[in-house]
Amino acid sequence: MPTEILMPALSPTMEEGTLAKWLVKEGDTVSSGDLLAEIETDKATMEFEAVDEGVVGKILIPEGTEGVKVNTAIAVLLEDGESADDITSTSTKAPDAAPAAAGNEAAAPEAPEAPAPAPAAAVKADGGRIFASPLARRIAAQKGLDLTQITGSGPHGRIVKADVEGATATAVAPAAAPAPAAAAPAAAVPAGPSADAVARMYEGREYEEIALDGMRKTIAARLSEAKQTIPHFYLRRDIKLDALLKFRSQLNKQLEGRGIKLSVNDFIIKAVANALQQVPECNAVWAGDRVLQLKPSDVAVAVAIEGGLFTPVLQDADTKSLSALSTEMKDLAARARERKLAPHEYQGGTFAVSNLGMFGIDNFDAIVNPPHAGILAVGTGLKKPVVGDDGELTVATVMSVTMSVDHRVIDGALGAQLLQAIVDNLENPMVMLA
Repeated sequence: MPTEILMPALSPTMEEGTLAKWLVKEGDTVSSGDLLAEIETDKATMEFEAVDEGVVGKILIPEGTEGVKVNTAIAVLLEDGESADDITSTSTKAPDAAPAAAGNEAAAPEAPEAPAPAPAAAVKADGGRIFASPLARRIAAQKGLDLTQITGSGPHGRIVKADVEGATATAVAPAAAPAPAAAAPAAAVPAGPSADAVARMYEGREYEEIALDGMRKTIAARLSEAKQTIPHFYLRRDIKLDALLKFRSQLNKQLEGRGIKLSVNDFIIKAVANALQQVPECNAVWAGDRVLQLKPSDVAVAVAIEGGLFTPVLQDADTKSLSALSTEMKDLAARARERKLAPHEYQGGTFAVSNLGMFGIDNFDAIVNPPHAGILAVGTGLKKPVVGDDGELTVATVMSVTMSVDHRVIDGALGAQLLQAIVDNLENPMVMLA
């Protein structure tokens, strides 16, 4: 029986994506692990691998199609002995919800009638979804298998054909009842004027309408949620950089032969990572009804790209040398700008750094990126008059920072301790190497 290939969920938050490019064509034979297509999520372009083996009988969604919902049938795979004639009309059309590929609207032929809905995904007892290939679901249904009792051997624990073929038949678990619709909040947050209302305000004025891509939609949704739901508070400090700049210059001379050049940002990342170890209560995230306090220092760093930003995560930053952090950060930033990061490289972390100093910004307030407990907004270093330890007026290079904190995780005094530790690390940079 022909097997539908479904649009995959390539990250925990992915709901739809763009089928950027097919890497196979109709008639090609594929095996488990072969690359089928390139899928664009809101954050990255990722390769999609085959789970089952067979022949690509029909491609249902053309490359370039945007807004393809997760679990939408995008192609049909044939098993040994099957041919294209075995594909029924109910499995040869993309769902109406999937938009036509850009530029092909006018040329698109009239589509046959809509397919029957795919079998519902199995659900764990706690409500979590069980991932299984369409063929595995079909075999499980035929053999009376309960997918909740089967451990998947495919990518990310996905249940595949081999897992169900050797399993012992048991009673099939009853289908989970659909979850009731969430009750509407008592007082909805104002959403602002509609698109049509805004357009009417500028009627008669010349403008260009720019459609939102997946990344911009995600940024808008997440930051609106963050600002509305996270009780932010802000702590500000000035940091004297002269000792750090002198130390950095000395290190860079010694590292020239290795092709490594440390940036001020590398020192900031290291200072934050060490500070999270010095004040471990701040190395935590908000998890709805609890706080998760992490052992390693996983620091996220905001990287501006065309049309948005990424926050790649430097894991175990407290245990890495400055040169290792610098090399890793350059690699992550380069691949972020090409949208080539894997989800595990930009998800996670407990604390973030956002540095706009290179743009000449003196200071700013950043929005906490959930579930992080805080973010350090870093301004540029400026020559300023300061009073020295001896009481004499002198000139120093001073950098202004603002730490935005989630008050549900970190209280004011605790946040002050964390910021003090960051300041101490940056004003005494040799301590970070101890």
